[in-house]
Amino acid sequence: MATRTRKRNRTGFIGAVMLDLAMLHGTWMEVIFPRQRGRGHSVMGKWKPETLPQALGYYSWYVVGALGLLFLYPLAVVGLGTRFYASKLDSTVTRLGIVGITLVSVVVWGLLSALAYLQLDWEPFVAIAAASSVAVVSTAIAATTSKYGGRFLTVLIAYPFAMTAIFLPPVAASLVTPSLEPYVLEPSYELAVWLLDTVFVVGGLNDFFRDNFTLEGAAYAAMWFGFAVTSGWLFGILVSLANLVRPSPDDGEDES
Repeated sequence: MATRTRKRNRTGFIGAVMLDLAMLHGTWMEVIFPRQRGRGHSVMGKWKPETLPQALGYYSWYVVGALGLLFLYPLAVVGLGTRFYASKLDSTVTRLGIVGITLVSVVVWGLLSALAYLQLDWEPFVAIAAASSVAVVSTAIAATTSKYGGRFLTVLIAYPFAMTAIFLPPVAASLVTPSLEPYVLEPSYELAVWLLDTVFVVGGLNDFFRDNFTLEGAAYAAMWFGFAVTSGWLFGILVSLANLVRPSPDDGEDES
C-alpha cells in the first residue's frame, strides 16, 4: 500500500507540473494565435496553422515559449516556496497586529542598542543605533504595506523592508559581539570579494566600490541593506510569478 501511495504522489506531482506547463504555454500561444489553451474538448477545437507562413510563425512562437518555460517555471516553483513562508510571516503579523509586531521589534533592537551603548565606543554605538532604527522602521513599513498596500506595493515596498528587518539583526549583533564575527562578518567579506571579482566587474563597478568604500563597521550594515532591497524585489517577483502559475486560495485578497 505504501508503494502505491508513493506512486500516486509522484503521478500527482508530475501531473500538476504538466498541467501548469500546458496552461502557461497555451497562454503564451494565445498572445498571437486564437484558441490555444484548454481546447481539447471544445467544439471548435484548437486552432492550427494551414499555410507555410502560418506554420513558420506558429512553431517559432511555440519554441520561444517552450524555451522561456524552461527558465521561468523553476523560478515559479521557488516562488511557491517563498509564498508559503511569506504567508507564515503574514499570519504572525496578523495575530500580533502592526502595532504589536513593531513593539516587538522596538524591544529587540532597543536591547541591542543598549548593549552597544554599554560595551562600545560612541561611533560604533551610533552605527548600531542607526541600524536598529532602520530595522524598526522597516518592520513597521513592511507590516503596514503588506496589510493595506495591495500586491504592487507589497512587492515594491513590503518585501524589501521585510528582508531588511531579517538581514540587519545578525549583522548588527556581530558588530557588537566578537564571537559572532566568524559566522557573519567574515562570510560577508568573502561574499563581497566574490561579487567584486565577478558580478561587479561589469562596467568597472568593482573599481568604483574599492576606491570609494571600505568594508568595515557600519559598511557591513549598508551592504546587507542593499542585499535586502534587491532580494526583496526578487522574492516579490517570484511570488507574483507563482501566483500566475498557481493562484493561492485567497488570491482575491491582498497577497504578501
